[in-house]
Amino acid sequence: MADNRPSITREKLAALLNEDLAREYQAIIAYVVYSQVLKGAEYMSIADQLQKHAAEELKHALTISRQIDYLGATPTTIPKPIEVSDSAEKILRADLQNEIDTIKNYRERIRQCETLGEFAIAEHIREILLDEQDHLIDLATALGEDAPDLTN
Repeated sequence: MADNRPSITREKLAALLNEDLAREYQAIIAYVVYSQVLKGAEYMSIADQLQKHAAEELKHALTISRQIDYLGATPTTIPKPIEVSDSAEKILRADLQNEIDTIKNYRERIRQCETLGEFAIAEHIREILLDEQDHLIDLATALGEDAPDLTN
């Protein structure tokens, strides 16, 4: 007989959201630091953008923390590691990769929320995705590239 139970549980969703929260903390710290250490006229515009990104990432962290609490778990306090470099390009590439990972994870999280019937959490994550995609575009533009295709 086929097992029709969802492959995700509320507990597993909370654990995955805690990983996402750690990534939001990483982004806050990275954007705060990177916005101050980027040097050179060509990076002044993106440095200003990174300050705005930091504030948006804090809002994301608060939203995700609230959802974790709603699911009955405790939000993490530990960020994922932050890459440090003297190279502006390395910094921006690290940020770009973090945004790619975040977008992919949040897309999966939406599917998981909907599987569980947690449609409100899915909507909160959709709102966060709007900002994350804008961050991705800003970073790719600063690197002189098109935004990567994340449809796979």
